[in-house]
Amino acid sequence: MKIDIVTPLGRIFQGEIKEATFPGIDGEFGVLDGHLPLVTNLKPGVITLKKDNGNEEVIAINWGYVEVTPEHINVLAEGAVPVTGSSESEIAEAIERAKKLIQEAADSDVLAAAVASKIENAARNI
Repeated sequence: MKIDIVTPLGRIFQGEIKEATFPGIDGEFGVLDGHLPLVTNLKPGVITLKKDNGNEEVIAINWGYVEVTPEHINVLAEGAVPVTGSSESEIAEAIERAKKLIQEAADSDVLAAAVASKIENAARNI
C-alpha cells in the first residue's frame, strides 16, 4: 500500500507500507491494504508506519486530515516531524522537535504528555 504525508512545507514521507496507525479525532485507528475508503480528521499525535521489511517510521503531527482508499493513503498535516536519525543525538533532537510540535498543538497537558511518552517509546524501537 502506498502512502504520502505532506505539509505546507513539503513532503514528509512517501513510500510503500504494510500497515499504518493514525491519531484519529475519535481515537487511534489502523489501516491495512484493502481498507475501505475513509476521510477523517487527525488530532495531535503519532503516525506509525510499518514497512514490509518490519521497520517502523514514526511521525509526530499537530493536526491534519487523512484520506484512505483501498490502495493508497494521503495525509495532509499542518505540521509534522519524523522521529528518525542516524545517530542517538539526531534521534534525541527529532524527539525534542516532535514534543515541541505536540505541546504547541495539544489542548491539554495530559494529551501532550501521553503523546510525548508514545514518541519516546517508539523512538526506542528505531
